[in-house]
Amino acid sequence: MNTTTAATEANVTVATIRTWCRNGVIAATKQAGRWIIDTASLARRITIGALKRPARKTIAWTVETMTAIGGNRWQRNGMDRVYFNNWPQLASLKTTYYNSGNISSASYQGEGISNSQAYKLLGCIDKVWFDATDGKLHCQYGYSESRIASREETWDAVVAGIRTAIAAL
Repeated sequence: MNTTTAATEANVTVATIRTWCRNGVIAATKQAGRWIIDTASLARRITIGALKRPARKTIAWTVETMTAIGGNRWQRNGMDRVYFNNWPQLASLKTTYYNSGNISSASYQGEGISNSQAYKLLGCIDKVWFDATDGKLHCQYGYSESRIASREETWDAVVAGIRTAIAAL
């Protein structure tokens, strides 16, 4: 079998088939400058690939999943929203506080940061909500911005945290 047929059968690119041939992943010989692939070897490789690949879990953006990961549902005046008061935890911003309410220590995505930068990260986003009518996540930006991450980078971290939390359900 040639590389084009093998690529179609394995659902990969021709370049991947050639790489497999060069690296000995599948049994193949080169004749007149073209790879001739052993059918049984390719079938064995396809079976191994199917075993390693877990089925992708679809992420459902629903009110139920949003409340399951810590959101609070709010319905009023024709609006149906789920607000996230725990967005800092979803963005991997961890803070501990003194009894006075001041931050005693902080870390962002596993890296220790100063308390003032933690305050600025907390102030860069005011609200995070999921709107059930359009099925999208929204945020209202705050007025501060940290040197650690911009508002947009913080928002991207929140969205990634929500995706991860839903996938873990």
